[in-house]
Amino acid sequence: MHRPTTGELLFSAKAFAASMLALYVALAAGLPRPFWAMMTAYIVASPLSGAVRSKALFRVCGTIIGSIATVLMVPPMANAPELLSLALACWVGLCLYVSLLDRTPRSYIFMLAGYTAGLIGFPAVSDPGTVFDTAVARVEEICVGILAATVVHSLVLPQGVGPALVGRLDRAIGDAQRWMMEVLRPAAGSRDTHVRLALAGEISDMRVMSTHLPFDTSDLRWTAGMVHALHDRLTVMVPLLLAVEDRLQALAETGPLDDTWQAMLADVAQWIEQGKAADPVRARELRDRLQALAPELGPQASWRDILHVNLAQRLGALVAACEEGLELRGSIDAVLHGAAPAMPPHLADHLTPSVLNRDRGMALRSALAAVIAILACCAFWIVTAWPSGAAAPMMAGVFCCFFATMDDPVPAIKSFVKFTLWSMPVSAFYILVVLPAVHSYEMLVLTLAPVFLVAGAYMARPATMGNALAFLIGVAGTLSLQDTGPLDMTSFANGMIAQMVGYIAAGVVSRLVRTVSGGWMAQRMLARSRDEVAQMAKARSTPSPLAVSARVVDRIGLLMPRLALAKAEPGTRARTLETMRELRAGLHIAQLRGLAPQMAGAGVALRPLLEQLGTHVGGRHEPGLLAQIDATLRAVCRAMEGEARQLAAAALASMRRDLFPRAEAFEPAVENLDPELSR
Repeated sequence: MHRPTTGELLFSAKAFAASMLALYVALAAGLPRPFWAMMTAYIVASPLSGAVRSKALFRVCGTIIGSIATVLMVPPMANAPELLSLALACWVGLCLYVSLLDRTPRSYIFMLAGYTAGLIGFPAVSDPGTVFDTAVARVEEICVGILAATVVHSLVLPQGVGPALVGRLDRAIGDAQRWMMEVLRPAAGSRDTHVRLALAGEISDMRVMSTHLPFDTSDLRWTAGMVHALHDRLTVMVPLLLAVEDRLQALAETGPLDDTWQAMLADVAQWIEQGKAADPVRARELRDRLQALAPELGPQASWRDILHVNLAQRLGALVAACEEGLELRGSIDAVLHGAAPAMPPHLADHLTPSVLNRDRGMALRSALAAVIAILACCAFWIVTAWPSGAAAPMMAGVFCCFFATMDDPVPAIKSFVKFTLWSMPVSAFYILVVLPAVHSYEMLVLTLAPVFLVAGAYMARPATMGNALAFLIGVAGTLSLQDTGPLDMTSFANGMIAQMVGYIAAGVVSRLVRTVSGGWMAQRMLARSRDEVAQMAKARSTPSPLAVSARVVDRIGLLMPRLALAKAEPGTRARTLETMRELRAGLHIAQLRGLAPQMAGAGVALRPLLEQLGTHVGGRHEPGLLAQIDATLRAVCRAMEGEARQLAAAALASMRRDLFPRAEAFEPAVENLDPELSR
């Protein structure tokens, strides 16, 4: 393991200073459990000051909501501990379910509201008369820790989210540009599709990370709208790049590209290669040339002509997305150099809300696992009348919440337990040897510094953050720095055993109820995506193409790491990548629905195609879908005119290639309109 860097040591020093400030304020205020303030300062700590500030707000809100819920639940059920335990378990499960539907940092509000109720409520089961005082004290302790962390990380050499986010944006833009070059200049070499699609995961991660941006300490907090718009452009690029690459492959199957198209591709590649120095005027010229290069379709349009139209439109849209992305990136740079933040007016109308994947089924399973684990611990606690037993359901609920986003949370729980166990000798040494000899706050800080400064340095590393946090929470959580309570081995051992019971219950129940394999999860996500596309095909409303694109890219990003775990099953991975083509059908549905009025005006029926498409994507493969797509395409070429015909033909060609990539070439109409469309 590498030695801590200067930045990691700085983070550790700030986290320790924040925790000691929180401890001092809690001690001075006479709060009953000052170590909760100290622990909270570490829990909300982050190398990025904007993340600390946003998490602080969300955690304060969640803590207050959870405390209010506890105060409302405990007194009415004070004489029925079994019923109270059930109510608290169901509250934790409900809050966890809601939090898993929001994959942004805002989910902290609901998650904290859940397990804060457990942290306050379970100890109050045996003494319900103190619940209000306990709830108030817990809110005060946690708020003190949060405020201390916010002040220190915001004022002492703050590390903004903005620069880190801009760095990731630049890397994503660079990855997209390299992908474009590989598509437009195949001789330059190409990467595996799986590697390319990792860009989708990076885009989704940045979209989540940008939630912290309005809370940042840098000037980039004023650019949240521009960053969001840039995410949208990157989101659009992924399906466009897949489409351009596929259309070039399809054209190659029908014959070599002529010199005009070869020159066009070379000019586009040259423009993209210029990066930030690319001329916007040149981009408009390229789009005009692409539009002029696309053949005008007619009733006898060939498959090659339709592919040329499709390629011209998708490549033109890619150039436009790239141009807008570079313009937005330039606007962000201008803010960095002191200019007033201003969204380019012609781009302000194209913003869409973040549309991330939601899995209600897995959220329900996670909530159910939390409820079962908590109730199992409560049953053991009540039956045995264990004085320290309240810690077991508390820890079971916390652990089920912490690791609920993982396909298999058991390894993470085991790792957390391992480092908690490693903290026990340190905790015992402090409780039995060090603390009895400490008689001043200054001496307490000096005695805590060696352990917390060293462990805190490893919290700054993503690879070791979880393990270091487990160790620090294990030490801080068992110090029992409170005004009353014995510092003896018996209470220490009882408390640690109760925590271990909660950890084990969370792990066992998660293994039985919650754990799934990456391959199973990938297939589930694909099945759910197909169901959504089927519903989209049968719905009457017109979906937003940008929102559909964002959701498709987000799901691709979620699928990529799961497919990486299935390297030993290349057949499964190949089939999954092939099935992912169906996800793009939602984009074509959105495009065709947008053209529905023009199609209806020309007498081209869209409903039969969408009905068959919904049935096909929904799992019952429709044998006549390919013929229906071809029939609709022929009708579009025959009956429609102008730009609407070009757009509709391009969308249908994309749908045909994505759903039937190995089908024979499209055959143009011979005489009359296809009978399928006369219905």
